[in-house]
Amino acid sequence: MASARQGQVSLYVNAPPDKVWSLLADLDRMGEWSPECYRVEWLDGASNPARAGARFKGWNRYGPMRWSMTCEVKSAEPDRVLSWSTVQKGRELATWTYRLEPEGPGTNITESFDVHWLPFTARLAEDVLMRDRDRRREDAMRATLGRIKGAAETAG
Repeated sequence: MASARQGQVSLYVNAPPDKVWSLLADLDRMGEWSPECYRVEWLDGASNPARAGARFKGWNRYGPMRWSMTCEVKSAEPDRVLSWSTVQKGRELATWTYRLEPEGPGTNITESFDVHWLPFTARLAEDVLMRDRDRRREDAMRATLGRIKGAAETAG
């Protein structure tokens, strides 16, 4: 069975969008939030906070598998949206997006992904080697948002 090619998870954070944004736009901290992406390194002299057009390399893990991807920030609108696409040989593979929406004293944050194209090796890995990929990806997205929530709600 083929792995899902899009999905999203949302969570309410009892902190204003600017506080959530300051954590999220600091992509060097993605390894603190994500169970899959454990390291980010900016490329071409880029640095935090994330800016549209900036590129970075992300290192990922899934069980015993390890890989890295080059990414390009597509949108970085403070307090609203952060998105990037994974890119391989000039072709977009997937776009990851975080949307922030104010609600009362806090923020609804939504993490989503859209797969545009996967090379054969990635399709094979997702469809055969990562048999529970959909459940684990959703669990990872919930964990990522939960960790951001925890940091935003306890930060001074």
